[in-house]
Amino acid sequence: MIPERYGPPLFSLILSGLMSLLVSGISTVRATGLVPDFAGLWFGAWLTAWLFAFPAVLLVTPIARRLVGWLVRKA
Repeated sequence: MIPERYGPPLFSLILSGLMSLLVSGISTVRATGLVPDFAGLWFGAWLTAWLFAFPAVLLVTPIARRLVGWLVRKA
């Protein structure tokens, strides 16, 4: 098992991976259609997107948490 202190960065890694996978898939199919090498094109687009998405999630998460804390009221 992975130590608990690695939970937040692991969450960011998984979240950014899944979100970039979905968005790059949608973008690739819209740009190319279902061409014969669609999977290869999607994979390349996904890796590029993930390289940007993971650091972005790490940087933006604290800002998003502060904004959510500001927008919601405690019960």
